[in-house]
Amino acid sequence: MSPKSLAVFIFSMVTILAKAQIDTTKIKSYADQVMVRVNFDTNIENYVYTEGPEDKPLETILSINNKTRASFSIDYRIISATVSFTPSFLPGNNDDELKGNSAYADLRFRFFPKRFIQTVYYKNVKGFYIENMKDLDPDWREGKDPYFQFPDLRIQSFGGSTAYVMKKDFSLKSIYTQGEWQKESRGSWVPFLDYDLSVFRDILNGQKSKETQYSFGGNMGYFYNWVLGSKKRVNIAPNVSLGFGGMFSSSWDIRNDGTKFNKENTQYLIFKFATGLHIGYNTDRFIFGGKFNVNAYAYNEKYNQSVQNNNLYGLIYIGYRFPPPKVIQRNYDKIQKKIPIL
Repeated sequence: MSPKSLAVFIFSMVTILAKAQIDTTKIKSYADQVMVRVNFDTNIENYVYTEGPEDKPLETILSINNKTRASFSIDYRIISATVSFTPSFLPGNNDDELKGNSAYADLRFRFFPKRFIQTVYYKNVKGFYIENMKDLDPDWREGKDPYFQFPDLRIQSFGGSTAYVMKKDFSLKSIYTQGEWQKESRGSWVPFLDYDLSVFRDILNGQKSKETQYSFGGNMGYFYNWVLGSKKRVNIAPNVSLGFGGMFSSSWDIRNDGTKFNKENTQYLIFKFATGLHIGYNTDRFIFGGKFNVNAYAYNEKYNQSVQNNNLYGLIYIGYRFPPPKVIQRNYDKIQKKIPIL
């Protein structure tokens, strides 16, 4: 074989191997790009308090007067940060005359070391009203009579979750933050732990009260990512998870001099359920899509009494990726030298 023929053969083999390597890549990473996203969702968070016998239960539904939430996210390397709030100019956020004023803020960070996903968050919600007034007062008129309100009821939550993707060639990041893109349809089991500290404060008829709830749980979820189209730019990703855990609650009333009374400590077994569907479109620069999620947990408070926290919402997002400014890349590299896991 002549040197020229040998060179052509080697070049052809290298090209074939390189092409094969590219074609078998299951996940495309955008970790070297900065990504910004704007999200809008119908955040409907409520607490359902049920008491009485099963054949005639009496429900009281506490909800917030903020139905549309705006979020801004920024991602780079393995870090994703999101801040959420509820502007008054958005639909469903300004019916203060009948439902009272509500405030909502949410800050969360996600980290993606290898196949782990670590989430930490802080959430602050204040101002609730009884949503099902008609069930409690048959003479109540919707759109005319005010709802019964709890303007001083405030819930602050500090928590997080730790998840592990069991299948190596499945990208949960492509569903959560679009920091990666799945190039072939795949599914995976995802076990995760969640933990939360919530502080409830209220002032009712001049009486202050406070309750702290420590909760934790173990969950198992399944996520599947269908990748569609000849260019693999569309995905449909359903998911479902079940879990259970425990809650430790301490509550008390507060006198004017700050002393506590009516102290009560309780423990509960919590059952959790979540499901969702994500539909997205991806290019190397632009992304957009939508999500629908249902999160719920329930626990028995006392005999013939139960509490549920339901969170139901749809979300739309649009985002853009771009090369990182040198100052961001330089500072991140400095931090990474000190914290190698980043």
